[in-house]
Amino acid sequence: MQFNDLQLIDPLLRAVRAEGYTEPTPIQAQAIPPVLAGKDLVGCAQTGTGKTAAFALPILQQLNETPANGKHRDIRALVLSPTRELAAQIGDSFDVYGRHLKLYSTVIFGGVGQQKQVQALRRGVDILVATPGRLLDLMNQGAVRLNTVEIFVLDEADRMLDMGFIHDVRRVIGKLPKQRQTLLFSATMPPAIQSLADDMLIDPVHVAVTPQATTVESIRQGVYFVDRKNKRALLEHVLNDRDIRRVLVFTRTKHGANKLAQQLDRAKIPSDAIHGNKSQTAREKALAAFKAGKIRVLVATDIAARGLDVDDVTHVINYDLPNEPESYVHRIGRTARAGASGVAYSFCDIEERKYLRDIEKLIRLEVEPLTEHPYAVTPPLPMSATTPFSGGRRSGGRNRRRGRSSGNLRPASR
Repeated sequence: MQFNDLQLIDPLLRAVRAEGYTEPTPIQAQAIPPVLAGKDLVGCAQTGTGKTAAFALPILQQLNETPANGKHRDIRALVLSPTRELAAQIGDSFDVYGRHLKLYSTVIFGGVGQQKQVQALRRGVDILVATPGRLLDLMNQGAVRLNTVEIFVLDEADRMLDMGFIHDVRRVIGKLPKQRQTLLFSATMPPAIQSLADDMLIDPVHVAVTPQATTVESIRQGVYFVDRKNKRALLEHVLNDRDIRRVLVFTRTKHGANKLAQQLDRAKIPSDAIHGNKSQTAREKALAAFKAGKIRVLVATDIAARGLDVDDVTHVINYDLPNEPESYVHRIGRTARAGASGVAYSFCDIEERKYLRDIEKLIRLEVEPLTEHPYAVTPPLPMSATTPFSGGRRSGGRNRRRGRSSGNLRPASR
């Protein structure tokens, strides 16, 4: 299928071609037609699948085909995002895809002064991208009214739940017109999100791509068993591989992210950290330096990294394994954007081995032990000798994943 087959108008097709895209991703191919038809939609898709364009393109087309009445531009489409970084990226997407249309959008989020955001709203916008906290603040001040919204998008709904924003989301929804089109996107559908979807969508179309258990199959994965005290030395050793050109390193805590980035900098490895305690300006500066190749390593926490869209991340390194296996899938997906391949390493100390077992159960693959490194410790017994996968395993007998265990998986072709 080509973008030409999706009944998109020529100004959008020209913008898409200018970005070098000719074929829609699966979520775009499935979501764009029903959204163009005005239907409510539930999209189960992770970041990196192209879901922003899956709603941005049809929203732009719908607003363009039904011009607003009156001279002042009122908010006709609202996109709610959990993080400042993701909101900014969504705003950029509307600007890029809508470059040939006479539609205006703006982004509002906390962590920065509100004056410029309020001024943009007063000038009038067709599309508003917002985080829940700042949106509610400006609504309470009378700077934002949602009574003219025709299309509402709730993006990363499960992350909204994780970050404690669901109450705020429901307050926003309570101010929207009853007659509207609603789109909900979420990587997972926990009961609270399913309940929210049932409450706010009418006869929605359901589309789903890239189930969690198979997302990781295009990513070459390896695990280093190491004592906690040796993790930083191991990271410096691994980063001696110059094929690791742009790497996202995950830590469990904000303090850990800061400390590790500082230690790497002292080791002459250009690095920075991104997490929720940093100012918006500092976060944007770190992300811009990472995208531009000025720093080689970006150290991040889970929430800060959710929604990051950086091209050509060659590697993801789990410095700390997450205690929720779903977070592992989200993390390593940073190096497999829109179906591309990538490489993911994990550092596992003795206390984290239970987390590794949970991850392997979820992905139904044994992560390959990388044993030839200066800080190796005895790996645990293989999964087949401890807890078998329920429902069968991909990693036994003839189907066992094989590969080099020298400690250096070759980067997959991108």
